[in-house]
Amino acid sequence: MAPHTAAHARHTAAPAPAPDRRRAWLITALIVTFMVINFADKSVLGLAAVPIMDELNLSNSTYGLISSSFYFLFSLSGLLVGFLSTSLSSRVLLFGMTLLWAVAQLPVLAVASVPTLLAGRILLGAAEGPAASMSMHALYKWFPPERRALPSALQIGGAALGTLIAAPLVTWLIEAYGWRSAYAVLAAVSAIWALVWWQAGHDGPYDHARTGTRTRTGAGKGDGPRLPYRRLLSTGTVLGSIASAFGAAWALSLSHAWLPAYLRTELDMSAESAATTISVISGYGLLLLLAISPVVDALKARGVSSRWSSGAAQSIAVCVAACAMAAFPFIESTGARLILIGLAFGTIAIAVPLHYMTTAEVVPTSQRGAVFGIVAGIGTLPGLVAPFLTGHLIDAGETPAHGYTAAFLTAAAVMLVAGLLALTSIRPERDAHRLGLDHRPAGGAH
Repeated sequence: MAPHTAAHARHTAAPAPAPDRRRAWLITALIVTFMVINFADKSVLGLAAVPIMDELNLSNSTYGLISSSFYFLFSLSGLLVGFLSTSLSSRVLLFGMTLLWAVAQLPVLAVASVPTLLAGRILLGAAEGPAASMSMHALYKWFPPERRALPSALQIGGAALGTLIAAPLVTWLIEAYGWRSAYAVLAAVSAIWALVWWQAGHDGPYDHARTGTRTRTGAGKGDGPRLPYRRLLSTGTVLGSIASAFGAAWALSLSHAWLPAYLRTELDMSAESAATTISVISGYGLLLLLAISPVVDALKARGVSSRWSSGAAQSIAVCVAACAMAAFPFIESTGARLILIGLAFGTIAIAVPLHYMTTAEVVPTSQRGAVFGIVAGIGTLPGLVAPFLTGHLIDAGETPAHGYTAAFLTAAAVMLVAGLLALTSIRPERDAHRLGLDHRPAGGAH
């Protein structure tokens, strides 16, 4: 081999990343805790909805507007931080986010009013918009592609665990010490996590920026060339993943904003019973997440395509949740209604980690954070619409029950369309081949 050729080979050859399993699982534990806090912050307004509405004399529409305000900057910040992730470390990004979470809880402690509730939720939404996608991006830096299913499920499981833990604890705080106490405790917890992360949350060996493996195009050798975002975002897999995220987010935003109030006002539950019900639903979602990851890994190990192992799973989950959402308002039996409510709001948990997995398969690693931010930004847009629309429908309905029914039927229709679009569009092998990211024959994309 000629000297200049050998030198070039040494420059472009990729040393295998050195795995550190102990550190990888420490990072996983921190990110799961991050998601627990994230979803506790999101849930606090919904869990305190009845006392806040009573104290401030809020209409359903006004409360819905406050709930939707969380998403005013949510998608935009997800997009912006997604692009920032190509130049800033995950350590810096997640540290900054959680400090803002703490600050966002403070205005309402000074003055409880509609303006301070709006200000706090808008700031919190801006700081939490990138949370799921950027924490997943940080997690992926510690695991190779073939070992990401379980960490991904645990990361999203932190969301279910957050609601499972937050519902009884936050409700207890609200009932024992007033709803403001919940805001104060969550501010303190967010600040403590930020300090711990700053000490321990370094980027992993699978971070494209740290491998030192660069080609003449500037991309990591294993990643292929950087591709135009227009090409990446127009693939059926990314569009289908966005549809899946959109359908799941509609139900998720209703769960945070209106499910506690619905259980208390329409099903006559006490605050404690409503919190227990929400915890059970979250527990069901968590079990699904933990069950689906080994199934996905096993199917892929047997050669089942990602279209069916992870694409169909997330699509069907959204469709099943949609059917349950459409059915439960018409069921008289309390037990059967609660089962359907659990299916409607718990089954969607599967869709969240899987739409990141399918997206990751058709995107170069160097562009993954940005595309994750775009998918999250568009996929979470229902949060801007669903809570306010629901409040409007409740106020406009002949009775609150009629308004809730109209809101749930609207959600079911959106979710069913989204799930079917995802089912027909997500084909990672085919799209990766077309983008030049996979060298298998195109026939294997089916």
